[in-house]
Amino acid sequence: MTSHMTPEQFRQAGYAVVDWIADYWASLAQRPVTSQGPPGAVAAGLPAGPPAGGEPVEAVLADLDKLVAPGLTHWQHPGFFGYFPANTSGPSVLGDLVSAGLGVQGMLWSTGPACTELETVMLDWLAEAMDLPARFRSAGRGGGVIQDSASSATLVATLVAVHRAAGGRWREVGVDRRYRVYTSTEAHSSVEKAARIAGLGAEGVRLVEVDPQSRAMSPVALRAAIEADRAAGVVPALVVATVGTTSTTAIDPLPQIGPICAEHGVFLHVDAAYAGAAAVCPELRFGHAGLEYADSYCFDPHKWLLTGFDCDAFWVADSTELVEALTVLPEYLRNAASESGAVIDYRDWQVPLGRRFRALKLWFVLRWYGVEGLREHIRSGVALAARFADRVRADERFELVTPHPYGLVCFRLRGADGPNEQLLSAVNGSGRVYLTHTRVAGRYTLRLAVGAPQTAEAHVDEAWELLSRVAETVG
Repeated sequence: MTSHMTPEQFRQAGYAVVDWIADYWASLAQRPVTSQGPPGAVAAGLPAGPPAGGEPVEAVLADLDKLVAPGLTHWQHPGFFGYFPANTSGPSVLGDLVSAGLGVQGMLWSTGPACTELETVMLDWLAEAMDLPARFRSAGRGGGVIQDSASSATLVATLVAVHRAAGGRWREVGVDRRYRVYTSTEAHSSVEKAARIAGLGAEGVRLVEVDPQSRAMSPVALRAAIEADRAAGVVPALVVATVGTTSTTAIDPLPQIGPICAEHGVFLHVDAAYAGAAAVCPELRFGHAGLEYADSYCFDPHKWLLTGFDCDAFWVADSTELVEALTVLPEYLRNAASESGAVIDYRDWQVPLGRRFRALKLWFVLRWYGVEGLREHIRSGVALAARFADRVRADERFELVTPHPYGLVCFRLRGADGPNEQLLSAVNGSGRVYLTHTRVAGRYTLRLAVGAPQTAEAHVDEAWELLSRVAETVG
């Protein structure tokens, strides 16, 4: 039997792995952004079963080079402009390494006091850096927690909203009435998924129409939907407003939505998964106007704030309500600290019981960059997107489809969808850049999202030159 890796063996292997990652980052610009292999190529290169005896780390690293790296879409590549960014950074990786090395299970305060307390403070630090409303700080009734994703944050908000709408009955009897969740037609699919998981079904979600120009939720339509449901005996439970929609980064008008929720006693969750990071910059906080109405709020440091996946920051205004909805306490988890009421047990703030020490990577990132360093990163992405949008605007073959308040530009060739589909396929086929698409008011639209850590002016300019050149050949 192969013995456990000793600390000294780990030290040597660790140096080799860190070198491999550093070499990978250094070589990214020379690699094609997306895998050139057909489906099944990676699986075909792997042995049919596990090795009978142990193998050295060098053999694993050789296969990383030969099999894994060529079979990836490289999300940190300077030419990656698809979806939204999924930043990581050196300090984030090092924080994750320490978390993995400690191997802490942070389900309760007592199972890792520093794991819990560092997380509470990191969420307060973030709230200060973004100037979030005071009601989300841990000094009062509110507080923050790290979820794995905005999808989980939406699910937790949905469960708390149903708990509130049911007057607490939901905990005992389940979904015993017709409850409704409201969100815009542009909102993320996770809202419908959360409603299904919560037992409300797809019919439990009412999609509210958007303004045709801004693509933001119509407060008039929201009010009408809530009032129609109440008249029909349906209980309005939750409104999910989006700051920076996935498709176009539209911003739902919280100053109008918030009072409607307050009037009808409806829980308001604000999903700023991508755009929330921009609020570290004072001049980019416009999307947070009206946020003081929100019962909960989330954004993903793992999208645009240089913190590796998974790390969603989720705040609530009333943590007591959250814990009431989610706590289950078997005898084997009882302990003096929890029963004193003086500590936070984050198992009650999420769906699973167990949790990793994710606050470490956030701590490493915030300390390495500082708030000013994070602002510099965000401002760079916004400026590069504006630079690209200027190129689009100046070319009569193309049109900008929506405003670009953050780092995403939605654009297309004027005219039919076909040439736009051909353009995207050809540009992505080059291996130099990678863009994705959406539909805006039914029209096929290209999306260029700036945010990879290495992306600079030269890469944005290369993307435009490639698009401009290929545009001559399509249609």
